[in-house]
Amino acid sequence: MEPILVKDTNKKSYEIHLKNGFEDITALLENIAPKASKIVIVTDENVKNASHLKDLKKALGRKLPVFEIAFEPGEHTKCLENVEKLYDFYMSNKISRKDIIIALGGGVIGDLTGFSAATYLRGVNFVQCPTTLLSMADSSIGGKTAVDYKGIKNNVGAFYMPSLVYINLDVLKTLPDRQFFAGFAEVMKAALLADQKFYFKLIEDMYEICEKENGVLSEMLFNAINIKKAIVEKDPYETTGLRMLLNLGHTIGHGIESVMGDEYFHGECVSLGTVAAAYISYKKDLISKDDYLEIRDMFVPFYLPISIDTDRESEIFEAVTYDKKNNGDSINMVLLKRIGSAFVEENVPHDLIKEAISELNFKEEG
Repeated sequence: MEPILVKDTNKKSYEIHLKNGFEDITALLENIAPKASKIVIVTDENVKNASHLKDLKKALGRKLPVFEIAFEPGEHTKCLENVEKLYDFYMSNKISRKDIIIALGGGVIGDLTGFSAATYLRGVNFVQCPTTLLSMADSSIGGKTAVDYKGIKNNVGAFYMPSLVYINLDVLKTLPDRQFFAGFAEVMKAALLADQKFYFKLIEDMYEICEKENGVLSEMLFNAINIKKAIVEKDPYETTGLRMLLNLGHTIGHGIESVMGDEYFHGECVSLGTVAAAYISYKKDLISKDDYLEIRDMFVPFYLPISIDTDRESEIFEAVTYDKKNNGDSINMVLLKRIGSAFVEENVPHDLIKEAISELNFKEEG
């Protein structure tokens, strides 16, 4: 499959490669950083134990010295304390701006590593090697890097484009089912906001996706990535508002994640947030009730949650008020005009957001 080229307004473009294995990565690294003398791989313990680190180091060979550092898996790793640990690690190994820092992991490792690469020496060559479906479809692309601060997700960060995104589809074979389907939520999100035909194709390929058939997954990712590419090329730094469309499901989803992150993966929160956004779209007469119910129910065959059981609704709403898209007390959300078409609605009524959270908080009678 041909690489996907993402262009930046600052004329820094990068390629996204969909591959089976790591065999081609050395030549690509030489192209992006011909003067590099060292490579750092940042990963987590789960990825390391699944042999992906070993496989990547084998592919890199012994041409350049390779340094590695692994963190605990989980959202709590995305913090300023660990950014400092990375700075210390880079300094102790005398990493220069010409060297290469590789993020081998999911969205947490990609965000943490990317933020450290953006800010260390004002920018070091940064490569994304995503190992989860979520990071392959979404977080490894577009240059958003961030850490969580004082319980608020992604509120300290920077835009920093990778020099290369290298997607080894083979790593999905070792991904636990729950993480795989959590990642699928970002694929569904992309289809809902931009491509109705792709949405119906996902439903048509439901069985093959759930069985993780390689050819179907490759085509699925190619389509999802191209949706994100088209948006981030037009608005790479969120200056026009177009890129905000990619936050479909994230406003209420991030609120749920901030409060209940110990219970749900990020992608599961995106699923819940997308259901809530569809509900608000229905209540505002933007989509029909049938469309809302279909969107909600189509997450179920992919093992994604569409309801929560909590007594913390007020805390979730409070977390929503901290969303980066907001303007003062005005809460802005991505809503749907129809399946395959989204827009940013300004000043969504607080009562309607609370109602959507309550709609998610479904308890079976009896």
